[in-house]
Amino acid sequence: MPVPWADGPQFTRGTHDGLPLLSYGCAPKNKLATRRQLRALGLRPNGQDPVAVLYVRHSASGKTVFASLYLIERAAPVRPMTPAKFTALAKANLARRICGNCGKDPLYVLPTSTHLCWPCFELTSDTPQAA
Repeated sequence: MPVPWADGPQFTRGTHDGLPLLSYGCAPKNKLATRRQLRALGLRPNGQDPVAVLYVRHSASGKTVFASLYLIERAAPVRPMTPAKFTALAKANLARRICGNCGKDPLYVLPTSTHLCWPCFELTSDTPQAA
């Protein structure tokens, strides 16, 4: 079928949501990339729609995973981190480290199940539970 990354028709496995469906290893690595691969190259999709869908079937679990593929030539560089973005990210990470019981920063990210630092968690787990 005709595809946007090649001049002539290319072999595909059909379509998925109206996009060419490619098997693992069939996509040209120098022309197409997933979001993660673009990010590793220091790029972003730049608002473009995916041009193909990659599918991988895990033989052990039997699950099929789909990933959108973007043209590398249309991708743009990642926007630089601004001081405001850096400050917002620092505040969000600090909020993940503040203990819900004592309000201190133990200098590690707290578990999302308890939001307690280890000393506070030990104190609450040592007290007998009311039945």
